[in-house]
Amino acid sequence: MLEVRELRKLFGDFVAVDGVTLSLPKGGSLAVVGESGSGKTTTARMIAGLEVPSAGRIVVAGHERRRARPRSRERRARSRQIQMVFQDPYASLDRRQRVGDAVAEAVRLNRSRPADTLRARVAELLDVVGLDDRQARSLPRALSGGQRQRVAIARALAAEPQVLILDEAIAALDVSIQAQILGLLAHIRATTGTALLFITHDLGAVRHISEDVLVMRAGRVVEHGSVASVLDDPQEAYTRRLIESIPQPGWKPRRRTCEPVV
Repeated sequence: MLEVRELRKLFGDFVAVDGVTLSLPKGGSLAVVGESGSGKTTTARMIAGLEVPSAGRIVVAGHERRRARPRSRERRARSRQIQMVFQDPYASLDRRQRVGDAVAEAVRLNRSRPADTLRARVAELLDVVGLDDRQARSLPRALSGGQRQRVAIARALAAEPQVLILDEAIAALDVSIQAQILGLLAHIRATTGTALLFITHDLGAVRHISEDVLVMRAGRVVEHGSVASVLDDPQEAYTRRLIESIPQPGWKPRRRTCEPVV
């Protein structure tokens, strides 16, 4: 479904992404992990078409993308292949637009439907993500953070994409809401066959969403393999440090004592 070969991105003289290669089968799930500044989000944005690669190949469903900025028709076709859900759903939603209207707009834009079936399709998408008619009539400010993220997912699914990219999509949510969203994504993947590219710094969530994991550092891939092999038997010191940074049950931050200033 998705093949990326030797992807590279320069911002002036700064190398943000350097030779990233990955693949994602239909219905598969790949987590890309690393600390802030590792290049994982820039990689995701190039795959989604939001950034133009400096070098490399991106092949989606057998079709290679040109590195030039796409025309309007090509952008529309790309949006039907790949959709992206961002970390802050409140920033990606129109605060003056009701939830149902936002999802309906995405349906009309990506998948032309007769007016009499549009409402049914919107209701179906909202039901998939666990939202009802009352929430469909609400503005984003009336919803919780988890509900807003569900709206963002429903809007992305309106395009019926082959690949769904989630860029730190659960990072700002409470732990209980994170678990709900992860369960929702697993359900969507199982029922629609949509492949998931999960961008995160949270290794604790990786086991619940992906079979494979790719570890990035300073724009490069340092380790890549199955979740079990990489997380249970990491080969790189950087990966081991990431794993060691995961809070364990019962963990409490150490209280620092300050020496008096003389």
